Amino acid sequence: MKSRAFVALAAVLAVCAGASDALAAAKKPPAHAKPAAASTPRAAPSGPFDARNPADLIALLASMGAQGQVSSRQDDVVALKISNPAYSFSAQFAGCDGQGRACKALAFGGVSDARTATIAQINGFNQTSINCHAYQDNAGKPHAWYSTLLFASTTREDMVTHIGAWQGCWASFGDFLKNPTAYLATAP
Repeated sequence: MKSRAFVALAAVLAVCAGASDALAAAKKPPAHAKPAAASTPRAAPSGPFDARNPADLIALLASMGAQGQVSSRQDDVVALKISNPAYSFSAQFAGCDGQGRACKALAFGGVSDARTATIAQINGFNQTSINCHAYQDNAGKPHAWYSTLLFASTTREDMVTHIGAWQGCWASFGDFLKNPTAYLATAP
């Protein structure tokens, strides 16, 4: 019998198979996401790519119709604010060198204004996925996040897959927030 985590991972990998589509083509933004005008994806960037460099992620996201900018930098952390036609989210690079490059890890995150889930339901959501996690902040707002390790060998295509996995995470979290009880009742 397959575990919930394995089934959820298989679902995310299925989403990742179509991850080369632009962020603007996200299939299911969360119910609380504000619609925006669609944009035309730009040509894929060419030249060298270093997934450990925040500037390279910003350029990749721009080629996918999203806008990213550094929102803060402190010690070995570089935080980005990202928006696309469907929703806004953040990215945080960690373990970066003194120039804010050669980062060792990346986390995508988003917050919702929907306060439809209890802590117990959020814990239940966390049990349905191996790589998409949620928590509730002190103000009661639910957050979702997806993280990955970064290596010099991480390619542009690998990063597009991670972006797709984040999109799948955010869409699943949006489905969960619409009706936590129903979502958990039908979760793998």
